[in-house]
Amino acid sequence: MKIIISAGGTGGHIYPALSIINKIKEHDKNSEILYIGTTNRMEHEIVPSLGIPYVGIKMSGLSKNIFKDVKSVCLLATSLVKIRKIIKEYNPDIVIGVGGYITFPVIYEASKLGYKTFIHEQNSIPGKSNKLLVKYVSKVAVSLPGSLKYFPEDKVILTGNPRSSEAVKAKPIEKYELGLTKNKKFVLIVMGSLGSMTINKELEHIATNFKNKNYEVMIITGKNYFDNFKDVKIKNVKIVPFLNNMLNVLKVCDLIVTRAGASTIAEITAIGVPSILVPSPYVANNHQYYNALELVNNKASVLLEEKDFNAKNLISKIDELLSNEKLLKEMHNNALKLGNPNSSDLIYKEIKKLVGSYGKDNK
Repeated sequence: MKIIISAGGTGGHIYPALSIINKIKEHDKNSEILYIGTTNRMEHEIVPSLGIPYVGIKMSGLSKNIFKDVKSVCLLATSLVKIRKIIKEYNPDIVIGVGGYITFPVIYEASKLGYKTFIHEQNSIPGKSNKLLVKYVSKVAVSLPGSLKYFPEDKVILTGNPRSSEAVKAKPIEKYELGLTKNKKFVLIVMGSLGSMTINKELEHIATNFKNKNYEVMIITGKNYFDNFKDVKIKNVKIVPFLNNMLNVLKVCDLIVTRAGASTIAEITAIGVPSILVPSPYVANNHQYYNALELVNNKASVLLEEKDFNAKNLISKIDELLSNEKLLKEMHNNALKLGNPNSSDLIYKEIKKLVGSYGKDNK
């Protein structure tokens, strides 16, 4: 197969796209893949470093600033012309969009040229690009049951998030490699790969409250905030700026305190990690809150909103959960029910179905 795939902006879009690429390569080693992303977001460094052919398109998202939005519209007009040329020259069997504003012109132009198209929505509430693309796309895959209602019944399929498949395959790390005790409960606190300024400010004060607890805590601060914790020296609290092996660490985690981004939800449900979710209030459509509700309503997680994030609320919730083995087990089992470890396979089958049945309309 020849495939164009597009995703950009955040790890929540990029890593599911990479999971799809890995699955395609697993089944079809001779497949050709071209990744279209932006020139200045995370993907323009991550994707080429993996040896994946990459084309960067200069674009910017819409904001509430009219002057910036005029510039964004002008960039969009230019990008449509460039992308149309790239698609025609590459002549793929299918074009896949996995989120971010870069996917709009890619999927739109592919559809107009007569190519079969496939998009994947990670969040409970669809992003702007996917909402606009639904009339043009051949098939829509969603991660969460709550997303089904936003798309036409004849186009949408529930596949889960492909990051789930990566999480299931990950091997557990040995606790001693993290400087942790084998037989003690382990709580992981992480607010995304970059960390959160507001949450970290609270954690600087909260950390001392873990002293003398009978469990161990690891706080992942994000690189920009690590130095703020240099005076935090507590025996059962580990402070690190980031982890390269997050999935391996999740496999030995008893409880995670984290944001409710789409990839995080996919990973913890695939593994069945009980969670305290702290949705970011700064994202579009407040979608992390609704992501979190999918787990909370299914008794797989506890919700703690950022406005209520303080020592008393956080530690009381952690203590309550860790002291109740039955509840932790129920949360583990309920999380697993929401996960879909076969997500990448389901997506691959849908892609093959589109390519095998139709290919390009005008070939």
